[in-house]
Amino acid sequence: MCLLAAFSGLIVIIMAFALCIRSLPILKTKSLAGLLLSDAWHPSRGEFGFLAFIFGTLWVTAVACLIAVPVSILTSIYLSEYAGKRVRGSVTPFIDILAGIPSVVYGMWGVLVIVPFIKEHFAPLFGISSSGYCVLAGGMVLAVMIFPVIIHISVGVLGSVPQALKDASLSLGATKWQTIKNVVIRRAMPGLVAASVLGLSRAFGETMAVLMVVGNVARIPHSIFAPAYPLPALIANNYGEMLSVKFYDAGLLFASLILLLVVLCFNAVSRMILSGSKWSTYYNG
Repeated sequence: MCLLAAFSGLIVIIMAFALCIRSLPILKTKSLAGLLLSDAWHPSRGEFGFLAFIFGTLWVTAVACLIAVPVSILTSIYLSEYAGKRVRGSVTPFIDILAGIPSVVYGMWGVLVIVPFIKEHFAPLFGISSSGYCVLAGGMVLAVMIFPVIIHISVGVLGSVPQALKDASLSLGATKWQTIKNVVIRRAMPGLVAASVLGLSRAFGETMAVLMVVGNVARIPHSIFAPAYPLPALIANNYGEMLSVKFYDAGLLFASLILLLVVLCFNAVSRMILSGSKWSTYYNG
């Protein structure tokens, strides 16, 4: 059992090591700065610049988090502090269903609903002509996909705040909202931040749904109505194609390595935040 537990933890290290080995051909011939800071993507000419794909990933992920984090936190506060057992029991299964829907279904929903909405209604409000396949479409679809991740963790964090703290605040004359704002949220803030970071890591690596609605144009986006080409979409679209081109295989695996390292960093940050909050609670207690 100990060996099996150790192996499950080593899988991530094995994956990272394998990606490093397979990325070595391009890393030996191209500088790391040249790969990360160039937006020239012409594999047939030996130009592998990942900057446009990195920016595309960051734009879509940032839009998704700007939409998802406030909605998820407010939903969690309602479910934890205001909703009765019947309402909580009715809403929770639907949130679980959101977590289990395949990403391709989200992608189809984005193509049929979000893309036409942006093209015909939202973009014209700003005097902008857009095909609808853009950063905003990808961000909106991703936001719905990460709702369950943030909500589940946030509800658990808010529910862990001791009832004695709430009673003490109410006994001093604070209203329910003042108690939630100044006691519950303040005490649970590290956990809420960690939940948002985990949702960010989930959004960063999403592939199929984003691929279907974001436009897949290999240039740096300059607005939310511009098309983008995130790293996961690059890998999904091209792996297995054009691998006869020199260094193409190594380039795509290097993109996979970038994604893996970024997601590992996000998860490490969330773990550090949660550990810090536990230590702070222990120390103050």
